[in-house]
Amino acid sequence: MSGFFEDKRVVVTGGAGFLGGYVTKGLRKRGCKNILVPEIDDYDLVKAEDIVRMYEDMKPDVVIHLAAVVGGIGANRDHPGEFFYKNLMMGVQLIEQGRLFGVDKFVAIGTVCAYPKFTPVPFREEQVWDGYPEETNAPYGLAKKMLLVQSQAYRQEYGFNSIFLLPVNLYGPGDNFDPASSHVIPSLIKKCVDAIDNGDDYIECWGTGNVSREFIYAADAADGILLATEKYDSSEPVNIGSGSEIMIRNLAEKIARLTGFDGEIWWDSSKPDGQPRRRLDVSKAKKYFGFEAKTTFDDGLKATIDWYKANRIGI
Repeated sequence: MSGFFEDKRVVVTGGAGFLGGYVTKGLRKRGCKNILVPEIDDYDLVKAEDIVRMYEDMKPDVVIHLAAVVGGIGANRDHPGEFFYKNLMMGVQLIEQGRLFGVDKFVAIGTVCAYPKFTPVPFREEQVWDGYPEETNAPYGLAKKMLLVQSQAYRQEYGFNSIFLLPVNLYGPGDNFDPASSHVIPSLIKKCVDAIDNGDDYIECWGTGNVSREFIYAADAADGILLATEKYDSSEPVNIGSGSEIMIRNLAEKIARLTGFDGEIWWDSSKPDGQPRRRLDVSKAKKYFGFEAKTTFDDGLKATIDWYKANRIGI
């Protein structure tokens, strides 16, 4: 522990959310005494006047911007305009007002969806501008990628200390299990556990299953974000991931096995697969701020499954 956070006032937008819970826990572990979370009922971070009021009220030294409107392929396909507008307006205005209020450091969280659809594997940060993102989540990915442009431009013109991180798909206890907006891991866990509860002999999954994804346990991602906040001071983007990938078909079979579901898995190929492959080059995170993911995939999945089983009645 470096003591970096002990005397800092740290605003965590989205701090009440999934990843935010792990980041605020990590801040407490690091001795941060002033963790400030703007609740959506008090501050609508899409609105400039609410952002100004948040800065006036909270007076942060550091801003970690996690708040986002997110979802899986279905949610992205149904709400491309909303995902573009809200994510862009939150990020752009938070950075601008952060500059005007003189915050010491701004940490912008991007997304793996910013990468081109056919990025060579493993994805290297230098390739983020080499093509258009996968169509189903391009509006979200491009909105987030504009924060990289802003971060670099503001450092160049104003000397504003902002960094930009590219986390891969997250999962873990506390994830979003709402079928309308969940990502693939919580969706598959819910399908399998609910099928067992209901006595169903099959589950149905989107796409062909013949695409790959990389996943990082949310607690590991939070550690990476906090290490970067402490130690990294450049606007060049840095990937935050585990550096491994799995085929979605194999993922579904693994989750079925870990949950105890022994029925059939049906694939609806009329639904989109999304990006063909995802795996990040994670060497820069290790080089620049010493981050490596620690949680094995099986251990992370078991913890997530156990959490859903214990909490599904209230979800």
